[in-house]
Order: sequence, then structure tokens, then C-alpha cells
Amino acid sequence: MSLALRNVSRTFNGTTAVKGVNLEVEPGEIIGLLGTSGCGKSTLLRAISGLDPEYDGEIEINGNVSREIQDTASFIFQEPRLLPWLNVLDNVTFGLTGKRKDKENKAIDYLESVGLSDKDALYPRELSGGMAQRVAIARALVTSPEILLLDEPFSALDAFTKMQLQDLLLDVWKKYQSTIVMVTHDIDEAMYLCDRVVILKGQPGEVEREIRIEQKRPRDRGSEYLAHLKSEILDCLDLNKK
Repeated sequence: MSLALRNVSRTFNGTTAVKGVNLEVEPGEIIGLLGTSGCGKSTLLRAISGLDPEYDGEIEINGNVSREIQDTASFIFQEPRLLPWLNVLDNVTFGLTGKRKDKENKAIDYLESVGLSDKDALYPRELSGGMAQRVAIARALVTSPEILLLDEPFSALDAFTKMQLQDLLLDVWKKYQSTIVMVTHDIDEAMYLCDRVVILKGQPGEVEREIRIEQKRPRDRGSEYLAHLKSEILDCLDLNKK
């Protein structure tokens, strides 16, 4: 599914959070929105999803301009946001329509995709942070979204679990080919996962630069190529030590 942002800005109580953003996303691309806190990354994600329609400019999805909540998009937040009184299976099927057995069979398929085929009867309190976020990914995928929006979904996890879930996300993307837009503060994560990194800077946030990651997947996290790109990004964000 294609996505286009045309001169998108958002103002809250007279203060502009993000200004004049233009972006074209091709079907099946993974795009990273990268920048320091307060530059409008999550604001853009909420606008794309339709959760926040009060922006200036236009957002076009598959050629259609709309400010409504997008049925073709799913949102994964920083926290799993699971319903504690429902088990894993019921959390994934929550909100689905149709016969119960059909919903459960579909959910079981997606739980298998995220490596939780034997955890469907557990409750959120019985899950590790990484497992809970896997459930959140399965819940987002079960609606067969054409656009997957991720707002720092791995930021609360330890480094090793984060890397495991990054690889899981790539496996899921390879299987389902959703268009992905993800917000991150993590430069290494952006370079490892994304086709392009859009660097936002300032307050209000504006697009400072776009960087295309030319290295094919699977990528070597420690490669010289990615190290060079990281240095470029740090320079762009005025974060490189001289």
C-alpha cells in the first residue's frame, strides 16, 4: 500500500510540533522516522493512522485522501497494552468479527508467526516483556493490515530481547509484505530494519534528510557500512563528538 504525506504540519495550542513534512512511501517499504525527543515523530504517526485528524496538509493512502481512522492500518505502541483479564488468544482476537472458531484459528496462525503457538492460554501477568510485545504484534497483524505503524515498540526491552524482536519483525514483514512506518530513537535499529531513514530535527520538527540503506538484508549489525551511516546520522543530529 502506498502512502504520501504532503506538507503535513500539526499545531497544539499555538505551538507547532511538526512542520511541512513531505514523504512518499512505496508499497512494502520499511520507513524509519528518526530524531531526538520532541521533533514530532509520534505526532506524524498518529496523523497517518487517523487517530489525530487535526493536522494541516494532506495524507494520501493508495491514492485516497482521508482523515478517518484507517481500517487498513494497525498501530503497535511502546507498551503492549494487553487487556489483563483476557488470555493471549482472546487478546489477539479482541475486536475481530465473525465466528469464534474462525477468529481463534486465525489468531493461532499469527501467534505461531510470532513464536507463541503454545502460549495462547496464558494471561498478560504471566508473560515476559518480550512475549507481551509479541502478542501485541500478533494482535496488530491479525487484521491483515496493509500499513503497520510502530511507535518505538521495542524501546522498553533489554538489548538482547530487542534484537530478537527486530529479527521477528523482519520475518513478519517478509511473510506479509505490509508497508511499515516506525518511530525510533535508536539509530542502530533504524539502520538494521529500514529501507529509508527520515531524519527529523528541531522544534518544530522538519525533515532534515532522508538516507537510503543500500545494504541488502539480512544485515550485519557490526558492518563498516552501517557504522559509516551511523556516523553520518550522528553528524546530522549534531550528536557526534568532535
